[in-house]
Amino acid sequence: MLLTLLSFIIILSVLVLIHEFGHFILAKKFGIKVEEFGVGFPPRAFSKKFGETVYSINWLPVGGFVKLYGEDSAGGGKIKVQGSKFKVQSSDNEDLSRAFYARPLWQRMSVVTAGVVMNFLLAVVLISFLFASQGVPLPSDKVIISEVVAGSPAATAGIQNGDKVVSINQIEIKDTKAFVTETKKLLGQVVVLTLLRDGKEVTTSLTPRVNAPKDQGAMGVSITSIEVKKYSLLEAPFYGTVEALKFSGLILGGLGTMVTDLVTQGIKPEGVAGPIGVAQLTGEAVRAGWFAVLWFTALLSLNLAVLNIMPIPALDGGRFFFMIIELVFRKKVSPKYEAYAHGVGLVLLLGLMAVITLVDVSRLIQGKSILP
Repeated sequence: MLLTLLSFIIILSVLVLIHEFGHFILAKKFGIKVEEFGVGFPPRAFSKKFGETVYSINWLPVGGFVKLYGEDSAGGGKIKVQGSKFKVQSSDNEDLSRAFYARPLWQRMSVVTAGVVMNFLLAVVLISFLFASQGVPLPSDKVIISEVVAGSPAATAGIQNGDKVVSINQIEIKDTKAFVTETKKLLGQVVVLTLLRDGKEVTTSLTPRVNAPKDQGAMGVSITSIEVKKYSLLEAPFYGTVEALKFSGLILGGLGTMVTDLVTQGIKPEGVAGPIGVAQLTGEAVRAGWFAVLWFTALLSLNLAVLNIMPIPALDGGRFFFMIIELVFRKKVSPKYEAYAHGVGLVLLLGLMAVITLVDVSRLIQGKSILP
């Protein structure tokens, strides 16, 4: 339990800090004043000011934050929009040119999206490392022989572990369902299998058993569509990026389907987790080993990136959405009304998080896993 909690805090902290570091480094690059970079969330435990930025360690040990001058205060009276210009409302004589909302649009867009980019890049680095170190099991369009039972028709025919099934009686096989379906049609008959072995096609024949021993199957093989893919250090970053994009698309599609089903049909979302659910999944990943922890961290980082880029007020995507409006209409949205929108968005997000947390607690009490 303690290891799970510690792992959860470390993983989530790394993901959020990497995200916030993206905002921090670009803000510094563009000359935007960074008032504070915090590790954890207040109340503050320790802080030290270097230059103009306060670096703090806070008591709530999950995540972190970056406070930019002229970001949160824009809607609170410190900075006021007058047409396309800004006016300082306080007497602190701060350099308004260094305020976030006073920077050119492209700079603000870059800073807002930098956190999402960093989460995506972290996932790419982790997936690339796994590709290069020991390979990553991924779905493929081939049926792969994972086990051959001794003394079975498959063993007699010389079929080997790792062989990929190309066709049965010249009928192309692309998934495990097609393999099982075609095999059942040909019980007791001689069939010709075309296999891919070490990059070369080989052909063999066998007779699927009508009455096969329990748990052996007609041919006497176990099959899977999961293939371990491994690449060199030079290839891994490319394929790591490709897989990160694929999974991001799947996550985005899953979120879209979930929201559509919820709104149009009232279908209860499945497989959605809040902090407690994520902690539960972290524990399962820890028990599975370091490979599972790194893979889980990469997927969690992609989830964080996709969720944050969605046009929801209070998230990075919500801020970016207001900037898109500014770009299209060539006029800044009033910081006051934008602040209201982010406030409402934050309340809705917290409410949704509370509901998901209740579902997580219910699942935990019932001893269920979030995994199917």
